[in-house]
Amino acid sequence: MGLRRKHRQTLLAIFRRPVSGTILWSDVEALLKAFGADVEERAGSRVAVVFPGHMPAVFHRPHPRPETDKGAVARLRDWLDGMGISPDAHSDPDTHSEEPDQ
Repeated sequence: MGLRRKHRQTLLAIFRRPVSGTILWSDVEALLKAFGADVEERAGSRVAVVFPGHMPAVFHRPHPRPETDKGAVARLRDWLDGMGISPDAHSDPDTHSEEPDQ
């Protein structure tokens, strides 16, 4: 699957150690959608991320600041890794798409 450069940068940031506290939640959502996930609004500031064929994961959308907290980044990393989504699985430098956003 081809990833846009921005999505690849977000994926790398999620898997970087030590855990980053500066990843924008909007970038996380865009990455998840690029992988084919549905992001569903839930009660409060919660969002469910649903990949077909997998159990949904529920995350807390950060507020008032836009950055995803380190605990959520670590949980997200573990969840993605468990589904086989990692920078290593998407390491081809030519995998980003040049198509415009839809």
